[in-house]
Amino acid sequence: MTAIDQLEARLRTLEDAEAIRRLKARYLACCDEKNPQGMRDCFAPGPVHIDYGRIGVFEDRDQLVAIFEALGCHPHVVEMHHGVNPQIEVLDDTRANGTWGLHYQMIDTRERTITQLGAHYEDAYRKIDGQWKICATRCVVTSTLVASYEDTAPGVRFAGVQPSAAQESADE
Repeated sequence: MTAIDQLEARLRTLEDAEAIRRLKARYLACCDEKNPQGMRDCFAPGPVHIDYGRIGVFEDRDQLVAIFEALGCHPHVVEMHHGVNPQIEVLDDTRANGTWGLHYQMIDTRERTITQLGAHYEDAYRKIDGQWKICATRCVVTSTLVASYEDTAPGVRFAGVQPSAAQESADE
């Protein structure tokens, strides 16, 4: 392999790793934005392996989208997914693996609860028609905090998506 070939291979690996980072960022953003179609498009078509523990194990992306719509796509469910510390290993031109940390927070304004999770993802990726897709993922929860703000005076000044202008004025 010539020096130019080596340089091209290294550059392709860096570009592939960056494309995978953007893919995972898009997936997490689609979860927060309650965008089922966008989330679905992050996964490979056909058989996949999605293991989200207590939420379920799914064999295709449409099964995951159905549970996402049933559990998360409601105005009273306000979510924030932060993927951190990606470790991406590009195996070849069409396969890669990755691990990610996850900090997740959910406010349920109807149940008046706050949930925080720490977790990590173990992902496998495939390049299909020039685009990286998630073909397998496992989410392992490492910490959980569920708090209620029902009938408690201290601490909670607002819960939801964004405080109204009237609420912000009252807090000043």
